Amino acid sequence: MQPGQLSANILQKKSFLCVGLDSDIRKIPSHLLNSQDPVYEFNARIIEATADLAIAYKPNLAFYESLGPKGWETLKKTLELIPENIFTIADAKRGDIGNTSGMYARAFFEELGFDAITVAPYMGRDSVLPFLEYENHWVFLLALTSNAGAEDFQYHEMNGEPLYKKVISISGEWAREAKGNLGYVVGATRTEQMAEARALSPDSFFLVPGVGAQGGSLEGTLRAAGKNVIVNSSREILYASQGLDFAEKAREKAKEMVEKMNPFF
Repeated sequence: MQPGQLSANILQKKSFLCVGLDSDIRKIPSHLLNSQDPVYEFNARIIEATADLAIAYKPNLAFYESLGPKGWETLKKTLELIPENIFTIADAKRGDIGNTSGMYARAFFEELGFDAITVAPYMGRDSVLPFLEYENHWVFLLALTSNAGAEDFQYHEMNGEPLYKKVISISGEWAREAKGNLGYVVGATRTEQMAEARALSPDSFFLVPGVGAQGGSLEGTLRAAGKNVIVNSSREILYASQGLDFAEKAREKAKEMVEKMNPFF
């Protein structure tokens, strides 16, 4: 998907909402467990209920890999349900030596057909560029994450600058030789630093986890990040109800978030 199409969808829907499909078989409503593929049935209802509100869906690969081969089939079937004009992000956090990263890129972009993938930058340039070789596909590089452990490394200074800023400034050079698009994962629990990250990369898209269950502020995020932003919500939407009405309650939560986004247009 080209950047212009994503931006157009955001403006058309007046929404920055990405629904994270962190679909945990231990948490989905119990009445689905008797179906042949419970996670698929859950995802199908969630997508049906939220597709007019969401500009992206982000399956977290751990929840599918944990189910073994059947989980990969569930993931493939889930992707087929997502309308073509809605952005898809593989929350895979891959990143390895160049040859291996090339295989990961092939798996997620060619075989599964995702628009984007999250990538860990720790191994540097040659581990990221294979993903950026794919035209009209996206890489979201982990820059400043929303978890407590982010402070173990991401704030450590190198020559007077925290590591997360180094990630953004150095990787910006890689984008010049890329066919694909480079964005960053910046957690909603870090709005002060988000504004600083935005100053370093004024035009890139930020993928923002951490709103809702992790305590991040939606309004603070949108003030700090501007309009080139994809705001993810997973648990708050997915598990709004454990009953037969789970999809309706998920829609209510998604709509509530989108209504809070409307004043920023």
